Amino acid sequence: MTLKVALIGAGAMGGAIGARIVQTGQDLTVFDLDAQKVADLVALGAKAAPSAAQAAAGADYVVISLNSARIVDIAVFGEGGVAQGAKAGTLIIDMSSIDPDATRDMAARASALGLAWVDSPLSGGAPKAATGELTLMAGGTAEDVARAHVLLRHLSTNYTHMGPSGAGQTTKLINQVLCGLNFMAVAEATQLALNAGVDASKIPQALRGGRADSAILQEYMPRFATRDYRRTGRIDNMVKDLNAAQDLARRSHTSMPLTALCAEIHRMLTAAGLGGEDQAALMEYFTGPNKEHFA
Repeated sequence: MTLKVALIGAGAMGGAIGARIVQTGQDLTVFDLDAQKVADLVALGAKAAPSAAQAAAGADYVVISLNSARIVDIAVFGEGGVAQGAKAGTLIIDMSSIDPDATRDMAARASALGLAWVDSPLSGGAPKAATGELTLMAGGTAEDVARAHVLLRHLSTNYTHMGPSGAGQTTKLINQVLCGLNFMAVAEATQLALNAGVDASKIPQALRGGRADSAILQEYMPRFATRDYRRTGRIDNMVKDLNAAQDLARRSHTSMPLTALCAEIHRMLTAAGLGGEDQAALMEYFTGPNKEHFA
């Protein structure tokens, strides 16, 4: 059965999600303020809409991939937003990474308008979206989460219902804490290997299957070692997520000293002008920003 899907937000992540939705044969209508991003998906077979409301009109699912709770709120409840065009019963699937409290608030407001809401942030980035191998963590009612999976099974190989609204976003923050600390640990270990004269490119293979192994070790140590800074993510997005994790830690009276240090290092690199660079640019923390790496 072909699903009627609206996509709001066609940036690096949203574009990859949209491409996969089209690739799997779904009927996709897309809205983004950037006309070129919309055109890229139209070239693959999607349809363009002039507003979020018109994209949502007639859709069974509205997938949102935006950069902050404020932008999601505007896209859904603002003038020309999803809520003005979506029919009763439409399921909004927010795949953004945003604050859990904001998610619960928007889900309640959507429910009052007859719309369903599932927060389903992701892990795996654009490369895993392209192959349908994302890890998704979902918050919402059991019925809505199961309904969302009818679409999200095309995007993911690991889909877990974590609890009520906001639970998916909370799990994503935990994911980002683990990823942020792992990125820093692998970057630091790479620098030690380089300084000590060990071939860092061999370490992932040497440690494969052991307790120190991880997807980040396997993918990023070779990139750290060679200063391969191709963009698959952004340092400033990690700052956003670590900030949100620290806010949640304060509200829940949780001590997170390692996360605080990790966040400060990411903020330092952002202040140095590297916020738009890939996580691989964490290596610049150990040597000082070198502009030749970003030419």
